[in-house]
Amino acid sequence: MLFALPTDTRKIYPKKHYASLLQHRDVTQPRSFRHREHLPAKGIWRIESGYVRSITWDETGTVSALGIWGTGDVVGHPLSNIEPYQIECLTPVLTREIVLSSDFIPLLLSHIQQMEVLLDLVHVKQVSERLMRLLEWLTQRFGKLNEQGCVIDVPLTHQSIADLIGSTRVTVTRLLNQLERTGQIQQLRQHRILLRNVVNI
Repeated sequence: MLFALPTDTRKIYPKKHYASLLQHRDVTQPRSFRHREHLPAKGIWRIESGYVRSITWDETGTVSALGIWGTGDVVGHPLSNIEPYQIECLTPVLTREIVLSSDFIPLLLSHIQQMEVLLDLVHVKQVSERLMRLLEWLTQRFGKLNEQGCVIDVPLTHQSIADLIGSTRVTVTRLLNQLERTGQIQQLRQHRILLRNVVNI
């Protein structure tokens, strides 16, 4: 089975566009954060290296992921009206706090588009389809091709994936194991996933 990745999940503005928008802005010195450490939510941060996720939670403590962000992406509470809001490092991260000017609107539109992809996933009825669409989207954004397929180069635990698609860790584990048994994916070390037979990346 070949996975044709959807073209409509590409970002409106590629990462090189981020760089051009920000090259004349005042920026702070780079700051490093450890795995699982939280970025100060009040600032706007440009990711220099590594991966983070933005999350919220309800009154019961149930976590919902708002997005996954990598090198070149911009993230921060000023880009969202959601409360509570937290930015968690999925890997060691190097980042800079930035100051935006009139180019704020295109950055905001690109940020919203990525969040809309995840919101659209939650409305897919079948959890298995939600999971497959998420893997395809992550491959589109963060995939690295090799001779076996495409590796999603973001370390995501089964719980993190469940938070992204509105499911449970147990269900995600069961579905990933099924996909692995049928040869569609391979679960790699350090919480990476290889999606096999990928086209159109």
